Amino acid sequence: MHPQDIENRRDNFTIPPTATDLLDIKVIQEFLAKESYWAQGIPRSIVEECIENSLCFGVYDQDGKQVGFARVVSDYAMVAYIANGFILEAQTAAQGVSKWLMECVLAHPGLQGLRRWNLATREAHGLYARCRFTPLHFPQRWMEILNPDVYFGR
Repeated sequence: MHPQDIENRRDNFTIPPTATDLLDIKVIQEFLAKESYWAQGIPRSIVEECIENSLCFGVYDQDGKQVGFARVVSDYAMVAYIANGFILEAQTAAQGVSKWLMECVLAHPGLQGLRRWNLATREAHGLYARCRFTPLHFPQRWMEILNPDVYFGR
C-alpha cells in the first residue's frame, strides 16, 4: 500500500485516497456554479476537465454524502495551487473539517518538498493562516490574466 492510498478518518468524516471516481460531480459543480464567488456559472464540462487534470480531495460524511472538496494543480516538484476548496454544511465547518481538509491536502505524499504553495481567498484568510499560509511576500512580482466571464460564452 502506498502512503497516498491511506484513507483519512476523523469523527464522522472521511477523506479517501484521491480517486476521482468517488467524487460527486453534481455536488461540486452546483456549489461552484451557484454558491461560490469565484466560479459562478461554471459548466459541468469545465468542472469535469478541472477534476481530470488535478489532484482532488473529497470529504464525505458517515452516510457517504460528499460534504467538501478541494483540488490541487501542481507539477509535483516546485509549486502547487489549491483551488475550489469548500465545505458544504455550516455544522461541518464548525467541526474543524475545513482545517482538517487543508491538513490532508498539505500532507499528501506527492506534494512534499514543494518550494511554493499558492491559493486565493476572499474570506478564509484565518483558516489558511492556521495552515501556514501568509500574504504574498512580493506581490509586486505577481501578474494575472483575468477573464471572469469566460464561462458565459460556453
